Amino acid sequence: VWAGLARGWEPMKKSIGMAALWAAIAIAIAILALPSLAAPSSGSVPGPIIVVNTWPFVNATAKAWSVLTGTGQGNKDAVTAVVEGVSICENLQCDHTVGFGGSPDETGGVTLDALVMDGDTLDAGAAVALHSTRHAARAARLVMETTNHTMLAGKDADAFAASMGLPQSSLRTAWSESAWEDWKRADCQPNYRRNVSPDPRVSCGPYRPRGDTIRGSRSAATSPLGTYGRDNHDTIAMVARDATGSMAAATSTNGATHKVPGRLADSGVVGSGAYVDTEVGGCGATGDGDTMMRFVPCYQVVESMRRGMGPKEAAEEALSRIRSRHPTFQGALLALSKAGEVGAATNCMDFRYSVASGEHDGDVRVVEVPASVPCPQ
Repeated sequence: VWAGLARGWEPMKKSIGMAALWAAIAIAIAILALPSLAAPSSGSVPGPIIVVNTWPFVNATAKAWSVLTGTGQGNKDAVTAVVEGVSICENLQCDHTVGFGGSPDETGGVTLDALVMDGDTLDAGAAVALHSTRHAARAARLVMETTNHTMLAGKDADAFAASMGLPQSSLRTAWSESAWEDWKRADCQPNYRRNVSPDPRVSCGPYRPRGDTIRGSRSAATSPLGTYGRDNHDTIAMVARDATGSMAAATSTNGATHKVPGRLADSGVVGSGAYVDTEVGGCGATGDGDTMMRFVPCYQVVESMRRGMGPKEAAEEALSRIRSRHPTFQGALLALSKAGEVGAATNCMDFRYSVASGEHDGDVRVVEVPASVPCPQ
């Protein structure tokens, strides 16, 4: 640049004069110094505001949209949007699969798991196996923003949440108690036990390991067919992009109905229940978390989008990897690119997602996702 200026100095002096020349040089230097006109950097860039979440939990979508657009109170950032959106589902006990009072375990207990991830920093916080904290997503955000940890679990996580000002109360309700009693009257069917005695298909236990499985080979883990679906999908996963281009993701669940006490959902696992990188996009998962977390599908979806795949193609590829080992597993993936493109895929499970964007003036739409591969019978 400077060599070119030197070669053209004399002709320019003669043609436009010294005063005009110095003014032109000053303008050029100022333009080069403007960050917005320099070469693009990594990270967020302004673009479409959009929020997506698993299932027709439209109240959650609408709440997140109101945060993103400033029609609600408080900040307009993506992290606040997903936390407040998911929290609506916790309060409403969406389908009894999110929030307090749903999905009792074998003993009738109710526990919550939640995850929050910031796509700008890749910071994440999870609060899992909560026994008395109803605001699970807000607890997860506190883990992310007030500690150097990524996950807190159990009653110690409840104590942490309480110390940060979140109220504590029982998570059981009359509905969860009734669901538990009905399950016991049905000989504890279905359940998640295997390779135990007495036979878990006809007994409520107590169980002990079967002697022939301790030293020998064991069968592959499976969940009861039909366990997951519209009435037991056990997760809201949400991804949002705000006006600055920043992205965030959050999940919340009360886990699989009649789970073994102590079981943790994939929802609280970074890369499994959700993952987001503002430079690429984000992903949320729902369904059979015990199977899905072994494949870290949301991390794979984001990395596939980083390599150039669209969100639907990336979701299909991640599911196909799981399907190759577990053809009848029930689960779905929802992906959002940094450009605001949405894609989803499902396996052996009816699945719909909710979306709000400027394209439809913020109206929440519910989109049905057809399965790309028939479920094996």
